[in-house]
Amino acid sequence: MTTLVFGHKSPDTDSTGSPILWAWYLNEVKGIDARAVLLGEPNSEAAFMLERWTLPKPEIVEDVADDTPCVVVDTNNPAELPANIANADLQAIIDHHKLAGGLETKGPIDITIRPLACTATIMLDLMGDNAAGLPDWAKGAALTCILSDTLEFRSPTTTDHDRATAEQLARDLQIDIADYAAQMFAAKSDVSAFSDAELIRMDSKEYTVDGTAFRVSVLETTAPQMVLDRKDSLMEAMKTVAAEDGVDQVLLFVVDILDEEATLLVPNDLVRTVAEKSFGVTPKADTAVLPGVMSRKKQIIPNLKT
Repeated sequence: MTTLVFGHKSPDTDSTGSPILWAWYLNEVKGIDARAVLLGEPNSEAAFMLERWTLPKPEIVEDVADDTPCVVVDTNNPAELPANIANADLQAIIDHHKLAGGLETKGPIDITIRPLACTATIMLDLMGDNAAGLPDWAKGAALTCILSDTLEFRSPTTTDHDRATAEQLARDLQIDIADYAAQMFAAKSDVSAFSDAELIRMDSKEYTVDGTAFRVSVLETTAPQMVLDRKDSLMEAMKTVAAEDGVDQVLLFVVDILDEEATLLVPNDLVRTVAEKSFGVTPKADTAVLPGVMSRKKQIIPNLKT
């Protein structure tokens, strides 16, 4: 039976590229029949990666059948996984997020969770000497994942090991990191083709803080004004998305990659309170600028208060 490898819902670059990397490893090194799949449409930067390295887009699946062997990467949060994950044959988790809890498996499994910026970095470590046999397309995917998750080493989640791994991949591929990252971020920043609801869900995760359920959405861009020009319609869409997704509130952070700051949209008093208690800022009108805030995992989620 084919082992499915997948990341979280609303797949970003790491949750698109890392399943492809691990499926290669299982097939080519471990001799296990494996296939990468996605739990949603990849974002524009992930789509750029697929096109740049001539990778077929993995099949999008909504759920997994009972007893399906699978490997989960780039998350361990049941809220970000298929509804039937508890009845699947979960065999391994490879992740770099905090332990969420709530998953129940049929038996003992391999779990690797390390404090690195990117799942792809962890995977290359786990591959050991076999990583030397990665084809160029796989190295390109890994490089893209690392540069995406570290925002070209600007994110506070970046470690020396992530940087060293990316630099070695770039040398192997004879790629200039600055030029390549600029191409990636340009692809990520072109959001003109997406509806407001699609933007909100594009890079979004659900978290509960003090009994309040949030959908925490992040839009990383080198052209923040393109998004902020749509803030009125985005704030209206936030109400619709919250109702449809069964959460109390959407929090939307527009991360300016180049100026290294985030702008939180503030549509109501609840979000105003979140801004004040969590980040110590008083919003001006319907936005709050958060200098230095770049990472949902390290700077946003741990600080959320209501």
